[in-house]
Amino acid sequence: MQSDHPRMNLLFTVSALDLPDCYIAAGFIRNMVWDYLHGFSCTPLSDVDVIYFSQAVVNEQVILARLSKAHPDINWQVKNQAYMHIRNGDQPYLNSVHAMEYWPEIETAIGVRLSRQGELVFVSPFDLSTIFDGFITHNKKRSQSIFIKRIEQKQWLKIWPKLEVKF
Repeated sequence: MQSDHPRMNLLFTVSALDLPDCYIAAGFIRNMVWDYLHGFSCTPLSDVDVIYFSQAVVNEQVILARLSKAHPDINWQVKNQAYMHIRNGDQPYLNSVHAMEYWPEIETAIGVRLSRQGELVFVSPFDLSTIFDGFITHNKKRSQSIFIKRIEQKQWLKIWPKLEVKF
C-alpha cells in the first residue's frame, strides 16, 4: 500500500476529512491484493468506498463535494455505517468494523486509514488469510443469492480468473 502513490494520495485526502471511525474499504484493498496475486500492475477502481460511523447527522453531499474537488476522476461512495443497518434489515451496528461483519464477501470486509502519525491502520472483522489465498468467500450473514449476484455483476472471475469461490 505504501508504494502505491495514487492510493496513498486518496488516503491522505480522506484522512483530512477527520470523520469518526473512518476508513477507505472494500475494493480499494481487495482489488490491490487480487491484482498482486494475478501479477497485474493495477486494475482501475470502479469506485472508492469511504465508510465512517457517526450518530450525528453528517451532510454526505458536503463530504462528496470535498472529495470530488480533490480527486474529480474518482467515483467516491460515502456511507455512514451508523445507519446502514436500516437499509440492510439488521440490528444497529456498533461501529464501522461491526458493520463490515455483514458485508456479502469476507474478502471485501477490510478497511484502511491513516493514523494521526501517518501510519496505515488496517481493520477487518475477519481473518483475511483467504484474500491472500485467492478466495471469494460467502459471508453466511448474507444470502447466497446476493453473494452470487455480486460476483456476476462485478465480473470478478473474469477480471481475476485465478480466484476461487468458497461457500
